[in-house]
Amino acid sequence: MSSSTVVLVHGAFADASGWTGVIERLQEKGYPVLAPANPLRGIGADAAYLSAVLSTIPGPIVLVGHSYGGAVITNAALGNENVAGLVYITAYALDEGEAVAQANELGGGHTEVTEHLVIRPFPGAAEGDADAYIDPEHFPRLFAQDLPLPEAQALAVSQRPGALASLGIPSGSPAWKAIPSWYLVASSDNIIPPEAERFMAERAGATTVEIESSHVPMISHVDEVTDLILAAISSTEV
Repeated sequence: MSSSTVVLVHGAFADASGWTGVIERLQEKGYPVLAPANPLRGIGADAAYLSAVLSTIPGPIVLVGHSYGGAVITNAALGNENVAGLVYITAYALDEGEAVAQANELGGGHTEVTEHLVIRPFPGAAEGDADAYIDPEHFPRLFAQDLPLPEAQALAVSQRPGALASLGIPSGSPAWKAIPSWYLVASSDNIIPPEAERFMAERAGATTVEIESSHVPMISHVDEVTDLILAAISSTEV
């Protein structure tokens, strides 16, 4: 069997560079890796884009999503027989008909992120839609409190926005019902409540690891994230 290709999908308020440490470790072990840009225009459009990317990859795929990227992989993987495993890194493993805003309330948790958004228009936006950024003043505390402050501040000013409408767009049929999944819960996540992460992981029947981390363990806890991805690869290549 050929080596699995690991596809890393970033979420909102971030970009693919957040996977750099994970990419380096996977490449050191000889795995092909792809970290495409997530358009961040809405679940349907983003999943269609990712699905098109996945269709170009021969052989088995382990698909990894961080944060909103989890919602995207949940929709994009369905129907692609090459996707052997799904790995959620502090991510939305949505159920059918569920939206990101609803998922934040699962398990009784609460997130402040929607209280600290900066909204900016973008050309061609549907009525009522706009780009949402996390207020840079609050970004380090909410998104990356376990990174050095200068690094978190740099992430804050370079963040990619997500379409505000994405919060309320319902998910389609979830791929985790048909594809084995793994989940990393961050117990100090200030973006997705840890209670919601645990709920989604259990609902998906995911093999779950919980660590003390902010919302960005792929940056602050690179080894733990890489180890979970390697565990998924090992299990799916048997």
